[in-house]
Amino acid sequence: MKGEITQSLGAWVLFTVDIQPACLGLYCGKTLLFKNGSTEIYGECGVCPRGQRTNAQKYCQPCTESPELYDWLYLGFMAMLPLVLHWFFIEWYSGKKSSSALFQHITALFECSMAAIITLLVSDPVGVLYIRSCRVLMLSDWYTMLYNPSPDYVTTVHCTHEAVYPLYTIVFIYYAFCLVLMMLLRPLLVKKIACGLGKSDRFKSIYAALYFFPILTVLQAVGGGLLYYAFPYIILVLSLVTLAVYMSASEIENCYDLLVRKKRLIVLFSHWLLHAYGIISISRVDKLEQDLPLLALVPTPALFYLFTAKFTEPSRILSEGANGH
Repeated sequence: MKGEITQSLGAWVLFTVDIQPACLGLYCGKTLLFKNGSTEIYGECGVCPRGQRTNAQKYCQPCTESPELYDWLYLGFMAMLPLVLHWFFIEWYSGKKSSSALFQHITALFECSMAAIITLLVSDPVGVLYIRSCRVLMLSDWYTMLYNPSPDYVTTVHCTHEAVYPLYTIVFIYYAFCLVLMMLLRPLLVKKIACGLGKSDRFKSIYAALYFFPILTVLQAVGGGLLYYAFPYIILVLSLVTLAVYMSASEIENCYDLLVRKKRLIVLFSHWLLHAYGIISISRVDKLEQDLPLLALVPTPALFYLFTAKFTEPSRILSEGANGH
């Protein structure tokens, strides 16, 4: 009799363990509290600590993987945005005859490069140019705050954490270092070498950065996940449009017009690099022997423009636009 009661009690205990409610929500997990050999004790279901994300069994696991090539390309794209905007506004406000533009371009490159290096050094693991990350599985990984469960439709279990660690927050850290380095270095440089500009024009490129850095921050905060999947196509479209606009505005209609100035060649090669970056990002170079020949398409837009410019005559269109026709 006693044996039957013991067996029934044991079966009831096992039964109660089996019917315990599962961890709700896509991103809620149980954090490891204690581990001794093969024994692991986990806490209640909740938010995972920074640097961890839930696995299929709803346990919080540390992010120990290396970023994929596509992840590095995404980070490179986000790092290029402030640099390209720096260069654009420096060129816009420096004037055609200003000798300070080149030094400001170099300084902007130095600022962004140093910011990228420092960001990698302060990221986990600290002190090395390497980061550990969690793999991006789907778009919702970027917006975990939208998937906090409400078991009773009244109380919300907050499980918001960085499931794509560190691809989301590392961009903010990079932008912060870019801003700090710019405020430390650029004003001194501009004050020393921008003698050809008026006092009101010297710092306009810096003022512009004080506007576009908050815009980039909001863009990453709101649209980081969308940018992660769309940035290769954004690069290709924008690089094609800006190249066409630049060549038409410069009245480039043949190869001679393109070669007559070094600046035009620099702009052309820069756009070719962006074309190649976009193509590599789309293909991800999964199959090297199939994807590398796609890079032969890089000069195609420029060649197509030169071959068809005689039919559109950009110089005539610009002159008519200037005359108001």
